[in-house]
Amino acid sequence: MTHNVRVVLPAHLKTLARVTGEVTMPVNGPVCAGAIIDVLETTFPPLRGTIRDPTSGKRRPFIRFFVGEDDLSHQSLDDPLPAEVANGTEVFYVIGAMAGG
Repeated sequence: MTHNVRVVLPAHLKTLARVTGEVTMPVNGPVCAGAIIDVLETTFPPLRGTIRDPTSGKRRPFIRFFVGEDDLSHQSLDDPLPAEVANGTEVFYVIGAMAGG
């Protein structure tokens, strides 16, 4: 089954992908962060390696994933996302985190 998933990227990744605003993309099968990243990297090749490390396959340290107010960053990339993401009523947010003191 194909799901139309809505994704919002941080400004620096929008610039790399040459997109503005929200992106809607088809995700086949179960909707999980890994599947969304697969489609993002295929659709926008400059994003390869920016969201997850290409060697380990893990989320990059300063990238976070949110659905609504829920931080899903520490879930496995293979964990299913909420049904609201799969049916397009909620947005999957990729956020650039900051650190400092």
